[in-house]
Amino acid sequence: MATRQIVQYPHPALAMSCSPVTTFDTDLRQLAADLIDTMHAAPGVGITAAHIGVYRRVVVIELEQQLGPRIFVNPEILSASAELQEFDEGSVSMPGAVESVSRPAAIHLRYQTVDGTVREEEMSGFLATCMQHEIDQLDGIFWLQRLSRLKRERLLRKWEKSRR
Repeated sequence: MATRQIVQYPHPALAMSCSPVTTFDTDLRQLAADLIDTMHAAPGVGITAAHIGVYRRVVVIELEQQLGPRIFVNPEILSASAELQEFDEGSVSMPGAVESVSRPAAIHLRYQTVDGTVREEEMSGFLATCMQHEIDQLDGIFWLQRLSRLKRERLLRKWEKSRR
């Protein structure tokens, strides 16, 4: 296990789509372990392989330390609720920047485990928001794109000022 360097905003790599995982082997398990270590070091509650410059569809989320991290390979949203919810979001690629984003309150997800087993799961609340956020990143959609132009510009000014 190792902590990997996180790609920082506005690097163009954050706009790249990730390829599906087709081989479920030791390399995939090592990637997942490295993502867990990197997420803990960031710190964050979610990370994708894209955040470390690996363009494979792998997500790690850990909302409660006592439950441990969860690994999702090739996650795909099958359906989403019409009801929306708002949570504050940010990114390990843009430390310190946080803004409220509105997303569907519940989703039906299909994914694979690190051994390739296909699973489906209903998610709601903050977990549903986190999964949608990370799947966006796998598709090359950085979370800022989900903000209104006004919110995005205000956040970027504030974030850039804090980086000086």
